[in-house]
Amino acid sequence: MFGFGKKQKSESPDSKENKGDDLNASVKQEDKAGIFSRLKKGLSRTRDKLSDGLAEVVLGEKSIDLNLLDDIETQLLSADVGIDATDQIIENLKKQLGRKQLADPEQFMTALRNELTNILIPCDAPLTIQSDSKPFVILMVGVNGVGKTTSIGKLAKLYQSQGLNVMLAAGDTFRAAAVEQLQVWGERNSVPVVAQATGADSASVIFDAYQSAKAKQVDVLIADTAGRLHTKDNLMNELGKIIRVLKKQEEGLPNEILLVLDATTGQNALSQAESFNKTSNLTGIALTKLDGTAKGGVVFALAKKLSLPIRFIGVGEKIDDLRPFHAEEFVEALFSE
Repeated sequence: MFGFGKKQKSESPDSKENKGDDLNASVKQEDKAGIFSRLKKGLSRTRDKLSDGLAEVVLGEKSIDLNLLDDIETQLLSADVGIDATDQIIENLKKQLGRKQLADPEQFMTALRNELTNILIPCDAPLTIQSDSKPFVILMVGVNGVGKTTSIGKLAKLYQSQGLNVMLAAGDTFRAAAVEQLQVWGERNSVPVVAQATGADSASVIFDAYQSAKAKQVDVLIADTAGRLHTKDNLMNELGKIIRVLKKQEEGLPNEILLVLDATTGQNALSQAESFNKTSNLTGIALTKLDGTAKGGVVFALAKKLSLPIRFIGVGEKIDDLRPFHAEEFVEALFSE
């Protein structure tokens, strides 16, 4: 009589908001699923070598005993997991077998997966930009050909998407192509690039960039450096000079010294990391080109040997394929169906 039926069909503001929240949550869930799917695809070669190889060894067994561990050890080492990480995994599995905790292949695979995750968890520390430090300075280091300049372009885009303003410093003054490449990334992302002529002093370029970024209240300054062999003392000393120049401006600089490593080099990436860490006191690692190699197991070797934060992993050529590293997500992508 009073038209209550029609009114009951209308939506209250609260119900509309709830539906909007549900829709946003659904979109975020789809985005997350899409990102995970791309991560799995990017890790497919390592997956074939590591997790599928382990499953082939384990799941065909009717019973689990100590003899199986020899085959597991061989499989882990062939997948570039490294001696230290492999020794830890085998020792812990041996203890569980001794306590009769691994009665069947499925339990064994679960325990193996947990051991791999436990190695990575201490290094699960995505880079956080501190808002009270302007500019937040990220110094990119590494040998030639690992993808430093490309990674800088991708990082610039990532931080822009978070609402931060970014400036780039073309500190690789040895290669004209490196400066040009960085300028292309700058133009593509509408990010200013501070550069000087080829052959200029790298520390001077980065100093100028820092002064400019500070004056303009830039949130993030990402500085490229020349690719240098970790075995060349003179080049490593030059890197030390860049760091000293920045520290004269402010003791805490650079805020991040990020070593870029090429996953396709396998165990050689570990020796690079050890050498750079001695010279530069690294604060993080970015592991690139995981989509192009079966040697992605080196991430476990790096985590066990150095205990440095693994900030980013590169799983493709798209601009958003350099993504923050998460230990559980990484292992899940290797082992999930």
